[in-house]
Amino acid sequence: MRFNKMLVATAGFAAAAWTPAHAYEAGAAGWAQKPGITLGGGTAAAPPPGLYMIDQVYTYQPNLVGPGNSVLNPHGGTTSVPSAVASPVFVWVPGWEFLGATYNASWAIPVGMFAVGNPVNIEAAGLINSFIAPVELSWKLGDSGFHVKTGLGMYVPDGTVTGVNGLGNVGNAWWTFMPEFVVSYLKNGWNLTANFYEEFNTRSTVTQYRSGDILHAEFTTTKTIGKWTFGPVAYYVGQVSDDTSSAFYHEAINVNRYNIWAAGAELGYNFGPAQLTVWALDEVSANASGGSPQLPPGPLITKGFSAFAQLSYRLWAPDEPVAAPKSPIYHK
Repeated sequence: MRFNKMLVATAGFAAAAWTPAHAYEAGAAGWAQKPGITLGGGTAAAPPPGLYMIDQVYTYQPNLVGPGNSVLNPHGGTTSVPSAVASPVFVWVPGWEFLGATYNASWAIPVGMFAVGNPVNIEAAGLINSFIAPVELSWKLGDSGFHVKTGLGMYVPDGTVTGVNGLGNVGNAWWTFMPEFVVSYLKNGWNLTANFYEEFNTRSTVTQYRSGDILHAEFTTTKTIGKWTFGPVAYYVGQVSDDTSSAFYHEAINVNRYNIWAAGAELGYNFGPAQLTVWALDEVSANASGGSPQLPPGPLITKGFSAFAQLSYRLWAPDEPVAAPKSPIYHK
C-alpha cells in the first residue's frame, strides 16, 4: 500500500555501475510510504464500528532528476523508474473509546514491482514491507464539523530483501516508525483535510546505514454532491534530517535532502455498499542535494505522475442491540 521503492533500487544499482566497490544506500532519498496515498478520502474522522477492507492500487511514472542525472545521462535525456503497487488494507474499528476518542487499528500487505530504464535497465518484484498501525485515536469536536486524529504506524522489515546492500528488491532491511497528526473539517458535504506524518528510520541490518527523517504533508479539498465526490488534492514530501553513513560505505553519504511538491484531483462515487475513489497528481517541483562527491552519480530524486484507485467497503458490522420488549397494551 504505502511505498515508493524506485529510487532505492535505482541509486543502488547505479552506484554499483559507477563505483568500483559498493553500491551506496539509495534508501536515503526514498520513502517508506508513497506520497499521496492517504488522499483517497482519508480524514480524521473514525468510521462506525466494524471491520473494513480497502483494495488499493497505484502506479508511479517518474524520471530521475537532480545533479546526478547529468552523470547517468551525459548525452542528455533521463532515466525512467516506473512502478506499480497493489495492497489489501484491513481497518478494525471495535467501538472502543479512550480519552473521548474513538480507537481503530489497520494492517496493510503491499506487493509491487519497479523498473529502472537506461543506462541501468533492471526490474524487480516482490513483497513490500508490511504496514501496521496498532493505535489511532480520533476525536470529534462537538458539532463544529472538526475532527482530529493522531496515531502511530510502522513499516515492518518483512519485505523481499536481496543484493549485497539489501537494496536489490522492493523490501527494506530496516524499520520505519510513523507518528501522524490529521485535522479535518467535515460538514455540508465538504472534506477539508490536512494530514501530517513523519518517517523515522532505524539503521539497515545489512549495511548499518540510517536514512534521514522524511516529512509528509497531504491536503484534500473535496465536495460531495449526491453520490459523487470531487475536488483538488496536493502533497509535499521532503527529507528533513541528514543521513548517517556506516563503514560499509566508508562513511560516505548518498543524499541528505530533497523536496517534492505535487498537485492533482480526486473523483469518487458511492455505490452504497462500497465507495470507489480515483485520484491522480503530477509532481510540479522536485530537487535533491547533499551527498558525498566520492559516490557518483550524485544526488537523485524522482519526479513524475501518480495515479491511484481504491475500493473501500465494510466486511463486518456488530449486531444492532436488541430492543427490550414493549409492555403489552392490555392488562388483566
